[in-house]
This record gives sequence, structure tokens and C-alpha cells, in this order.
Amino acid sequence: MTKLYLTKRGRIVEADGKRHELPLAWDALLNSEDLPAMLRDSSAWSKEHVGEISDADLLAPIGHQEVWAAGVTYLRSREARMEESKSAGGGDFYDRVYAAPRPELFFKGTPHRVVGSGGMVRLRADSKWNVPEPELALAVNSRGKIVGYTVGNDMSSRDIEGENPLYLPQAKVYDGSCALGPCVLVQTEPLPRQTEIRLEIRRGGDIAFSGKTALTQMKREFPELVEYLYRDNSFPHGCFLLTGTGIVPPDSFTLHSGDEIRITIEPIGTLRNIVM
Repeated sequence: MTKLYLTKRGRIVEADGKRHELPLAWDALLNSEDLPAMLRDSSAWSKEHVGEISDADLLAPIGHQEVWAAGVTYLRSREARMEESKSAGGGDFYDRVYAAPRPELFFKGTPHRVVGSGGMVRLRADSKWNVPEPELALAVNSRGKIVGYTVGNDMSSRDIEGENPLYLPQAKVYDGSCALGPCVLVQTEPLPRQTEIRLEIRRGGDIAFSGKTALTQMKREFPELVEYLYRDNSFPHGCFLLTGTGIVPPDSFTLHSGDEIRITIEPIGTLRNIVM
């Protein structure tokens, strides 16, 4: 198992329980001709062993990549989107896109809007109904090849999106609206369909909400999503693609400032963020 971390110290590879610095820049790493093979070559590592990595050391594992997202890829997401937007006459849109050949894909963020594990995610000041969306994120190189996986949090303002589906960019894209981390798991084979995604939201030391889903609940396949994203679109540095959420808190729930969000996908790890 090989993991890539971007830290305040630099790029770090973790393999077989050992951690070493890498001299290559992040963008060059993700777009290597054969990233797994390059990382297996210990001659590319620094000789100095790196100790434990804490949240305080971590940066979001992103360089110049854009972040995109796929919507309504889980039945639970379809139901939630239809319910929140029915008064605006948009409920039928989400039912149609769930069944359509073409997936919903939308721009999520530029690197400066993304925080890493341990960082602060934000609530929009003009929104009163906000939730995290725990998702598996694909690391895709410039050639459209999936090279790794990380944990993603697609922060969303449900009241803004529900008011009118055309307000989706405002509900989804703002400073601190996305988190990625704690690392990129690099492997050529896809994650097992039984892989679980777990969400836990803590408030004042108590669990305010928890839930879980599995990749078996996804309607779309990862190569399908990537193929549509890369149609007539170029990503010179590669990109990250959030693959949708199957965990939606009840309509009565909204995030509060100070909440702690924990999203766990094994074997990647846990993405932990505090709400600002």
C-alpha cells in the first residue's frame, strides 16, 4: 500500500510502513508516466526517514489541479435533491439525471478554496442550512487515468440549492467549501465495491450525526464519470473528481460553527475538519 502526503515539510511517500521525502513537485508526481512504478523505486526517495505525520503537518494533497464533482450518483442523493427543490419546481431534474446516460458534473473549486485534514471548512454567511457531503475523490492525471484516491468533503448549502437548481454554483463554490485528504492512496486497481464511507459529526463532545454508505450503492462507474469529464476538456495538471454522496443528514440538521467533521474511507484514512 502506497500513500502520498503533501505536508509543510514537502512531498512524502509512505510504503511498507516507511516514510521518505520525494524531490519531485506535486504536479509532476501526479502526472508521472507510471506513478505506482516510480513510487516503488526507492532510489527516487530521500535517504532520510520521516517520522509520524500529524494533522498539523498536513496540507491538502493538491497542486494546480481543479476539483470537479459528480452529483446524484447515489439513490439517497437523488431523493434529497428532489425533496429540497420540489417547491422550486426542480425536483424532476434530479430524477431525470439519476436515470440519464449523461451524469451531472460540475465545477467545485480551485486549489485556494480547498483545505486539508485539520483545516477549517466554512459555512456561507447567507445560508442557514449547510451540510457536509462525504465522498470518495478520484485523483486523475492529465491523460485521464485514475492514479489514486482520497477522501473529499463537498460542503453544500442546501437552502440555496433548493431555492433554485440554477443556484448550484453558489451553493457549492466558495472559500473553504471543499476539503481533501489526508493523503492520496496510489494504486492501479480500483477500490473494492464493498469499500465503506463513514461520516461522523461531533458537537460539544457529542455525536450530532453519523452515517455510512458503501460504493455498492453508487449507480455510476468511476471510468464512466472520468470519461464524461474529459470529453472536450483538458486538464494540464490533472484534476480531482468527487464521486457523489450517499450520506445525507435529515432535513432538520444543519452544521454549526465549531462542529468537527470526520470522514473515514479505509484504507485511505480519515479527513478531519472543523467548521469555521
